[in-house]
Amino acid sequence: MKKEEIKELPTKDLQDRLVEMEKAYRQLTANHAVSTLDNPAQITKERRMIARVKTELRQRELNNK
Repeated sequence: MKKEEIKELPTKDLQDRLVEMEKAYRQLTANHAVSTLDNPAQITKERRMIARVKTELRQRELNNK
């Protein structure tokens, strides 16, 4: 998902997607702790995507004040 796609989504959808992404991230890190992943860079990608979504949600929160 790109920045433009994130900006187009409604706030409720972003919040729902954030919950799903955080759950997937926790699962990835747990799997990586037990055994190595095929692509460990995927953990970094997930973490950065979560940060992008959180940043957009925060910007919307500040703009609505």
